[in-house]
Parts: sequence; C-alpha cells; structure tokens
Amino acid sequence: MKHTIRQIFRSGKFLVGFVILLALLLTTVVYPLVVRHPPREIIALGTFFPPGVYVNVYDSIGAPAYTLNLDDAAAKRVGSKLGSAERKAMKEWLVAYGIPEDQIGVADTARLLELWKGSYDPAQSVAGMTYAKRMYYQRLNTSLQGILSTEGAIIAANDPESGALEETDSVAQTDYVNVTEVPNVRVLPLGTDNFGRDVLTELVAALATSLKIGFVAGTVATLIGLALGLLAGYVGGLVDDIIMFFTNLFTVIPTFVLLILISFSIGQERRGAFTIAVVIGFTSWVWTTRAVRAQVMSLRNRDHVNLSKLSGHSIVHIIVADILPYIASYVVMAFILQVSSGILTEAGLSILGLGPRTTETPTLGLMMNWAMIYQAQILGKWWAYFPVIVTIALITFSMNLMNTGLDQVFNPALRD
Repeated sequence: MKHTIRQIFRSGKFLVGFVILLALLLTTVVYPLVVRHPPREIIALGTFFPPGVYVNVYDSIGAPAYTLNLDDAAAKRVGSKLGSAERKAMKEWLVAYGIPEDQIGVADTARLLELWKGSYDPAQSVAGMTYAKRMYYQRLNTSLQGILSTEGAIIAANDPESGALEETDSVAQTDYVNVTEVPNVRVLPLGTDNFGRDVLTELVAALATSLKIGFVAGTVATLIGLALGLLAGYVGGLVDDIIMFFTNLFTVIPTFVLLILISFSIGQERRGAFTIAVVIGFTSWVWTTRAVRAQVMSLRNRDHVNLSKLSGHSIVHIIVADILPYIASYVVMAFILQVSSGILTEAGLSILGLGPRTTETPTLGLMMNWAMIYQAQILGKWWAYFPVIVTIALITFSMNLMNTGLDQVFNPALRD
C-alpha cells in the first residue's frame, strides 16, 4: 500500500494536478479567514467596476480635496451617466411607448427624466424590442436612479460595541476627495459584477460550492455505477440483462436533455445546490456501470475467485473481498472524472438558468449566467466572466492530470 502511494506521488502528472486542486481547495478555506468582511453590494446595481482600488463615494476620486461650483459638479455627474447616446435611447423608448415625439426634449434633462420616471416600467414589453435591448434599458434605468439628487454620500463605519453601521462623515457631491482620506477603501483585484459585488469574493464562494456539487454528484454516480456494474458483471444471466436494458436505455437518451427536463420539473424554489448535485449523479452513472461490468466479467473466472466459490463464500463476500480490490484503482479514476463532469454539467445547467436557485452562495455556473444576463461579454467587462472560465479550466485540467497520472501508475502498458 505504501509502495503504491509512493508510486502515485512520483507520477509527475498526478502531482501537478494534485497541487493545482489542493491550491484551489486551500483558497476556499484560507480566503474567508483572511478577508473576514468581504465587500458585498458596495456599488449601485447596474455597474461593473473594473479591477483596482474602489472607494465608496460618488464619482469624485483621486484629486486633491477642493470644492467645485454646484452647477459644474452636477453637470459633470449628469453628463457622465446621461450622454447623447443615452438620451437618444430614452427618446426611442418613450416614442415606442406612445409619447408624442414633439413632447420629448432630449436637451431638457429635468423634463426628459420626468417623462422617463413616469413612463418607464421594466416589466413593460414594447413591440419590436429585443431581449438585449430590454436589458440595456433596465441597466440604464438603474444608473439614472437619484441622478439629480443633491444629497451627499454617507461614510459609515462599524461601531466597536454594537457592530452596527454608524455615520462618521459625509461627502458632498461637489467635493473631490483623496482615497487615503476615506476609510471605506477596498482593493478589488477582479473588480465587481453587475450586482456591485467583489468578483474575487464571489469566485471563492462559488468555487467552494461547485466543488461540493461535483463531489456529491461524483459520489452518487460512482456508487450507483459501481453497485450495478459489480452486480451485472458477476451474477450475469437475467440480472445482467435487466441492468443492461436500463443502462442501454439511459445511454440512448441525451443526458443533458434529461437533466434540463428534470431541473425544470423540480421548480426554481426547490432547486438547491445539493438537489442539483444528486440529480446530476442519478443521470451520470451509465458509463461507469458499463466500464465496471466489463472489468468484473474479466475477473469473475480467475483462480482466486473460483477458490472463494469453492470455499462457500457468499456473493457479497466474493464481490467485496475478491473482486473489488482489483478494480479499486479504476473506481478512483472514475470518481475523479465524475467529479469533474459534475462541475461542468452544473455550469452548463446554470448558464441556461436551470441551476441552483441561490444567489447568496453562488456557483461558477451562476456567475457565468449573471455575466451573460447583464451582457458582460458584449460590454467588454471581461473580469465578470473570464476568471470564472479560468477557474473551471483549472479544475478540469487538474483532475484530468490526476486521472492520467493514476492511469500511468496502474496500467503498466502506459509507463513507457
């Protein structure tokens, strides 16, 4: 046993894959301990803040502290959010909504915003409007909230005794401030998503959840496949015919289509992370069953198995003691592939909107889904989806390396 373990860790491919996977696992444990109060919803809804330093004030960051004329500051702030393109888009929507064009003045900011506030409804469906355009208007509407407000930004800090947020200072919209003078400074290496949440914090939480989903799905699929494969391969006869009938039936049905139908039928309110993992496991056991059955059929007539039969041992004893140890290495490799497949399958389901319902503990697939819904790939907000793609690639790459390394250790034909 010790010799086998030494051989496994001497395999370069297995070691590299194991180190990558271990680093990802340690990140999910260490990061929450280091960052005890990760930033969540620190920016207004509808914004993608790029990687770098963020300070929670309006839009006056980085210059020496001084005060501008109120009209100049307001004009600058309004102009940064309501340019000519946004005014034209608002007019197009209002005309399509039914407001006469001569009543819409794009140059009159107050009048334009008044018409927009009284007419726009995110649930309103305008004829001829595409889904992408509808999402654009929702983002535009969110960014316009409080655009003419003259109230300042409140700077708050946690009270040492109660832990509640208390106002410590305020920044008027006419003020420019240094980032070193404001306590609520955050370094966001990966920026924020459309919900204003730190992408790095969300990515670590999503990685932990996705790994749990992959582990549960891989465990369920491997146990089902192992049990059915052992039974069909050793007993044979009618038992083998029945098991293979259902195995072949599930083989011809596209697994992903079946997953979509099951996830949709479960309903959004009951689609938790564990539920999705179990569903993935119950639909992914087919190839493990066929592979284990083939291995068992090659072992059931070996001398040590026949000797165990002659000794009067039960079927369960023979399977567990005389057959299972010989295919244990193959079962471990199958489990690793099932975990990797479970993570990829969950990501695919979540991108389609059929993954776990939760948004408080996201998955890698849910982060991709959010990025697609808010068109991060179209807007060039690469930090909302590219780190997720890299993380998924690292997980699958590491597990495939581990599987290849194990195959080289346990399969002498591949060692050269």
